[in-house]
Amino acid sequence: MLRTFDLVMIGAMAAAAAVTYQIKHHTDNKLEEVRSIEAEIKLEKDTIELLKADWALLTQPNRLDRLIKVYGAELQLQPTAPEQLARPVELPMMKAEVPKPEVAEGDKSSDPVSDLITTGSVQR
Repeated sequence: MLRTFDLVMIGAMAAAAAVTYQIKHHTDNKLEEVRSIEAEIKLEKDTIELLKADWALLTQPNRLDRLIKVYGAELQLQPTAPEQLARPVELPMMKAEVPKPEVAEGDKSSDPVSDLITTGSVQR
C-alpha cells in the first residue's frame, strides 16, 4: 500500500544518496591530487636545499685556491684586474633613455630615416 508520494520520496532519497556518494568520491580524488602535489613541492624544496648546499661546498674559497694551484698552468687563469670591471655610470644608456631627435613636421629632408630609405645610404 505504497502511495505515489512515498515512491517519489524513496526515489528522491536514492538520488540524494547517489549524489552524496559521487561528491564524496570526487572530493577524495581531489584530496589525493593535493597530497601528491604537496609531495612534489616538498621534493622540489628538498632538491633546492641540496643544490644550495652543494653550491656552497663547490664555491668555498680554499677549494677554489687548491683548484687554481692544480689546474692554473693548464687553464692559464689570470686574476681580474680592477679596470675590467665597469661601474653602473660607465655603462651605455638604455635604448629607452636615448633622446629622440626633434624634427619639424613639414621638413622631411632632415629626417635621417627617410634619407636612408630614399637614398639607400649608410651613415656612420
